[in-house]
Amino acid sequence: MRQINRDKLQRVKSVELAAFNQRTAKSEAMLKRAKKSMVRGVPMSWMYGLYRHHSLYVTHGDGPTFFDVDGNSYLDFNVVDLAVTMGFTNSFVQRAMEQSMQRGAHFLLPIEEAIDVCENLAERTGVPFWQFTLTASGANTEVIRIARTITKRNKVLVFAGHYHGHLDDTMLEKADGQIRPYVLGLPHSAAKGVEIVPFNDLAALEEKLKQGDIALVLTEPALSNCTLVQPEPGYLDAVYALCQRYGTLFCLDEAHNFSFAYGGLTRAWNLKSDFLVLGKGLGTGIPFALYGMSKEVADFVDAHTQIDLGEPGIAAGGTTYANTLSILAAKTALENVLTPENYARTNYLGRTLAQGLQASFDQLELPWRALHLGPRSGYCLKPQLPKNGAEAYESIDIEFISTRKLFMANRGVWDAMATAGPQVSFAHTDAHIAQYLSAAHEFLAAIAG
Repeated sequence: MRQINRDKLQRVKSVELAAFNQRTAKSEAMLKRAKKSMVRGVPMSWMYGLYRHHSLYVTHGDGPTFFDVDGNSYLDFNVVDLAVTMGFTNSFVQRAMEQSMQRGAHFLLPIEEAIDVCENLAERTGVPFWQFTLTASGANTEVIRIARTITKRNKVLVFAGHYHGHLDDTMLEKADGQIRPYVLGLPHSAAKGVEIVPFNDLAALEEKLKQGDIALVLTEPALSNCTLVQPEPGYLDAVYALCQRYGTLFCLDEAHNFSFAYGGLTRAWNLKSDFLVLGKGLGTGIPFALYGMSKEVADFVDAHTQIDLGEPGIAAGGTTYANTLSILAAKTALENVLTPENYARTNYLGRTLAQGLQASFDQLELPWRALHLGPRSGYCLKPQLPKNGAEAYESIDIEFISTRKLFMANRGVWDAMATAGPQVSFAHTDAHIAQYLSAAHEFLAAIAG
């Protein structure tokens, strides 16, 4: 069986990087100007840090494609890290934006459509009560605060390979038996509030829960920030049961997973939890998120809601949360785009994408597996699919991924970021899947040993 030929990979990278730099000269010049007023020449650090080449400056998007200042087009399979799963020019989202400006951007008071959104989500997911935030990071922060208040415990338990946003409570990893931040700037005490165990390991989870100090177990139903790790049959039901037994609350973070199936994996897999987090503006490109809660949790929150100049309550909310644009975007997304029919189509295209990648692996005698769940696919550089974060990270080969991104970009395809995988959007077609697979096969043939 063949593997990556490292000499070939380096030769391909050298050629593709030179071609990329040549075809994106205007972006490079714009970066030079931008560095005089923005760190690394970008207004947000991820716009630099996610890439091993210089950042592109973009002019506009159309459907699933965006265009840079040099006039190059890119068919997007990163889908803005699932924040734009509806395409860049979705007419329903555009109409919601126009209506929000006509009615008033925000009032710090509710509009009727907020009821429509929360009723829709309750029916769709089975989770009855909902609140808006601006980001999933903010939603997870509020969920953690509520869980700590209810349980009178401090710790949060997450699984290795996790990512739940940029919050102090979870941006940690376990290495050499020690829990430590994987970013700079966290408080020195952060590690004391977190436990980390392997996904799909019930014994390791119970060992921590039985100590009686875990307020919340927080996880995605399927880990999607370390490529893709799916739960073993019955695993998530058993996690919920263990949480119930030991007095710990359970939150499913579907900021990503909600795009995988109608009603998210919560509905598709009939999962139970105390909290459900949705994010990425439901794929509209508009910044908002939501979190849902059980009736029991909602009753507690109701009794401990912060009242201005009153008794202390749970720290929740924000000045721009639940603004008109967020609510109208959520409503139109749920009613017009995130429909059973549209999910069925993206799942079909996702299956086509995964089958095409697997066919290339097999034809080129690469002993790899194509990752697949709904519209998501990806590259598992092992003969067996990963069962936990540690196994998934074995397929995150930085040189392979960064070279693949360059190769694909030079052929008009914007591939997924390193920890994700190519994902089908609601704007993609069969022809777009074929375009991705053609470029991917050409790349794999060029670097196979």
